[in-house]
Order: sequence, then C-alpha cells, then structure tokens
Amino acid sequence: MTGWLASLEGTPDGHTLALILALSAALLHAIFGALQKGRHDPWLTRGAVDFSYSLMAAPVALFVVPWPEPHMWPIFAGAVLIHVVYKLLQSFAYSKGAYTVVYPVVRGTGPLFTVIGAYWIFGEVFSPTQWFGVAVLLSGIFGIAIYNLLYLTSARDTLHVALVLAFFTGAFVAAYTTYDAYGIRATANPFTFLAWFFFLDGMTMPPFALIRWRKMTEHPDLGPLMIRGVIGGLVAFASFGAVMMATRLDKVGEAAVLRETSTVFAALIGWIFLKETVGPRRMGLMVLIAIGAVIVEFGK
Repeated sequence: MTGWLASLEGTPDGHTLALILALSAALLHAIFGALQKGRHDPWLTRGAVDFSYSLMAAPVALFVVPWPEPHMWPIFAGAVLIHVVYKLLQSFAYSKGAYTVVYPVVRGTGPLFTVIGAYWIFGEVFSPTQWFGVAVLLSGIFGIAIYNLLYLTSARDTLHVALVLAFFTGAFVAAYTTYDAYGIRATANPFTFLAWFFFLDGMTMPPFALIRWRKMTEHPDLGPLMIRGVIGGLVAFASFGAVMMATRLDKVGEAAVLRETSTVFAALIGWIFLKETVGPRRMGLMVLIAIGAVIVEFGK
C-alpha cells in the first residue's frame, strides 16, 4: 500500500485520488462537526471522541506500522500542541454559537491561511483564476458572518464572541493542515504518521472533558456519550486520514480548499438533523463557498 501511494505522488492519477479523498474528507468532517455540536456538551463529546480514537490507534501505532524515525518526535510534539489549541478554540466556539453559525466561518477561514502557508513552506502557486475562486469562497464566508450579525435572533449575547472564536479556530485549521502536511511528508511511511498522531493526540482532550464532567450538577449518561465517541473516532480516522493523504499526493492548498465544500454538507446536517434554521440566504452563501472551492480546483 505504501509503495503504491508513493508511486502516485505528483502524477495525474495521484491528483484524481487526492480530489476524491479531499471531497470525502469534506463530507466526513461535516458529520464530525455535527457529532461534536449535537446532543451532548461539545467538551464531553470531544473528550469521548479523542479517547476512543487514541485507544483504537494504540495497537496500530505500537505493533503494526513502523516506528517513527527519531526526527519525527519533535514534529509530533508540534502537531499535538497545534491541535490542542485548535480543539480548545473550537469547543469554546461551539459553546457560544450555533453549529450553522460557527462551522462555515471555521472551515471557510482556514483555506486562505493554508494557501498562504503552502506557498511559503511548499512553494505552491495559485493561478489568477484559482485566486478568484478563493475570493468567491471568502465572500461567502464574510457574507455569512454579516448575515448572522444583522439577522440572527437566537444567542445574540454570545454571537460576536462565537464569530471571533470561529475566525481564530479557522486560523488554527490552516496551521494544523499545513504543519501536518509537512509531518506526513517527513516520514517514509504515511501510515506511521497517522497512527502515531491519533495515538498521541487522543490523549490530550479527555482530561479537559473529565474536569468539565465533574463540574456539572447533572452528569449525562456515559453510555450514549461513549457510543458517540466511538462513532466520532471512526469518522475522525477517515476524515483526517483522507485529507492528509490528499496533501501527500497533491497540493496542500488545493486539498484544503476542496475540503471546505463541507460547509454545504454542514448546512444540510444542521437543518435536517440538528433542527437549526438555515434559510435560503445562508444556504446560498454556503453554496457560494463551495463554488469558490470548485473554481480553485478547476481554474488552473
């Protein structure tokens, strides 16, 4: 498998596979976001998910894939630190705002910073048409932010805080996307990076969730919470693994932008399953984000 993936890097077939992986990650990430914002407290859900995927990754990391090379340990330390800050910001954002408010801003802000980071770190260059696609995507993002500021009636007292937190969360999405793309390219076996990342990263949020759980006056039933955690862990494996493989096979910036078509999936999930009101104007702005991502992909 590793040899086959290596043979596809930088080839047309590799580009096609990266496209499929990035779009798959978009759908899966929207599902993952809904799981965190859904029935349970987002802090508890995040802790359950991380605990689950750390346990699932442990035997693979310890006994299946090759152990990381010595130079990988500082890279793992940096990746875990960036992801901890990202997850803390995201949990705060979901605590302050609705899923359909927070998610589009988080996932839409990230690509701009990722494209810039990919230029500086990997030397990736976008064409003028692709930059137009980025502009279309950003217009949808800021359109959603302005719409929410003007018309949203629920949770008005925390709306501004939610939008600010969502923006900074998006910045850390870009940070981890770029940094992790560097990390998965720094080891000979990409599955080594993925297995050890999930094993190490999954240890960080459960302590925060436990503190949160102990402070609650009414403790939620742990059974349904852990079921959600296991499902979320499996979704996280597929979503993160897909986009990271896409960044190894093809351009980091393009994979990051394509993943943000998840905003359309998020709108549908928020409307159908979380019973959140989306409305035609916000739906149109989310579609605009997706159109921008498509322009980036085909505007070379």
